[in-house]
Amino acid sequence: MGPLRWGICSAGMISHDFLVALKTLPPEDHKVVAIASRELSRAQKYAQTYNIPKAYGSYAELAQDPDVDVVYVAVIHPYHLPSTFLFIQAGKNVLCEKPLGMNSAEVKAMVQAAREKGVFLMEAFWSRFFPLSEKLRSLLRQRTIGDVVMVHADFGLPLITVPRTTEKELGGGGLLDIGLYCVQFACMVFEGEKPESIVASGFLHDTGVDKTGSIILNFSGSRQAVLTYTVTTKLPNQASISGTKGIIEIPSTFWSPVQLVVNGKSEECPLPSPSQKLYFPNTTGLRYEAEHVRQCLLQGLKESPVMSHADSELVHSILDEVRRQLGVSYPQDRP
Repeated sequence: MGPLRWGICSAGMISHDFLVALKTLPPEDHKVVAIASRELSRAQKYAQTYNIPKAYGSYAELAQDPDVDVVYVAVIHPYHLPSTFLFIQAGKNVLCEKPLGMNSAEVKAMVQAAREKGVFLMEAFWSRFFPLSEKLRSLLRQRTIGDVVMVHADFGLPLITVPRTTEKELGGGGLLDIGLYCVQFACMVFEGEKPESIVASGFLHDTGVDKTGSIILNFSGSRQAVLTYTVTTKLPNQASISGTKGIIEIPSTFWSPVQLVVNGKSEECPLPSPSQKLYFPNTTGLRYEAEHVRQCLLQGLKESPVMSHADSELVHSILDEVRRQLGVSYPQDRP
């Protein structure tokens, strides 16, 4: 197999960071061959900047490109479903940004479509693919801190003035933007176990989306995850896992870990330096999920063993219940 040939769906900020991250990987393993935007001029600008051979002014054109092996979908949340469907139906493998869908029903529909078409589909929870995330899972399997009893995670940034964060028609709301990182972290630590109960409380913006929330996930054996998120201010943005024999701490930013502290002993894994300025912290770490996709495709896998379809369905079922308790609904929730 030659280099994995990427198509990029959207010419936005996260696509920029993804392209910069790909440049830190060997060119013989990864190559971007096409980019699409709803505005052809924007796609052409990105193509020129990143030396991408083809630029399209529609996603449909990208879907029909025979040279594309896998599409990275980075459009805004409400367009994840139609865009992913488009590429799946064209027989393309898909790496779709989180949240995979606006609700669990959309996620299940995409998973079913991918299975019927026989293509690879993964939700781009990049957090799970950092080297220190792999180390964390290994430590938990080895029971380095004994039995896990309590998980804490918080994620807060002052994003309230960003329209994408507050406008309902854009899929706004703190939970679907940043709170879901806390949820997926807890799901990873508890190895995909479904919580026995969910308790959520928070505050809504004037637009009807959530701006602050606290979530308690209660698991069997009196184990618990306590998660907090907000788009109104910056939080410590840390996570911790407390067990019967110790504690693992992940300093800020826990969703893109470059440091672990295990029972007081610190371990660091710095990221490669980017060749261009990034929009978001640590996003050269997107390289790890890209390489994971390549490894999955080399093995002929249709889903990731690290971020499986079941993992996405569990996370989104929790998000649905949290939104129900907070009183947040979207047009996509209607039957």
